[in-house]
Amino acid sequence: MLIWTFILLAAGAYLLGSIPAAYIAARLATGKDIRKEGSGNVGASNVARSASKKLALSVFLFDIAKGYLVVWLAGICGLALFFQILVGVIAVAGHNWPVFLKFNGGRGIATSLGVVLAVSPWLGLIAMVVAYGLAPFKQLAVGVLIALISLPVLSWFFASPLGIEDKFGAVYGFIVILALAVFRRLAQRRLEISRDTPVGELFFNRLVFDRDIRSREDWLNRKV
Repeated sequence: MLIWTFILLAAGAYLLGSIPAAYIAARLATGKDIRKEGSGNVGASNVARSASKKLALSVFLFDIAKGYLVVWLAGICGLALFFQILVGVIAVAGHNWPVFLKFNGGRGIATSLGVVLAVSPWLGLIAMVVAYGLAPFKQLAVGVLIALISLPVLSWFFASPLGIEDKFGAVYGFIVILALAVFRRLAQRRLEISRDTPVGELFFNRLVFDRDIRSREDWLNRKV
């Protein structure tokens, strides 16, 4: 019975995750295709650059809610913590590769945060502070990577203070979230702007800075 519950929740999570709030909000507010603006990312940060910060906040909260809701529902349905997180991961995958945008979506940062908040509000708060603490220095991608790496580590050593009852389920689930985020950063087609970038440097830039080249300004001002 639980396997069918998981399958139904997973299907619903993917479809909910696929709702491209950033694309819809930017299109309604400005008429622009956000995939052709700024970083080309279908997420709140690009909405802030291409439309407005107020609109970006609404998108950010909606994307958080996608991850939170599906994990909460999975818990209500009696799934073990690992499978609750796995349902959340599928929502993140829907955000990253949405069926409604021909599988060209965002990075799943806010949706992943929603998953973490559903598992442990304290851990979610710590992850948010770590990730967005570097945003004023224009190093959000670095902060996000550090936060993602910290999730399984903190879950292992501080499960009880963080309110996590199933330490192993949390650790394994957050490792899957980290792996998905790393895959999303690395598995992209090489763009014209990075054609002369050595492969090793290209992958380092993608992993750490979430872009093909070191210069943030040149990356944001490129033709998408």
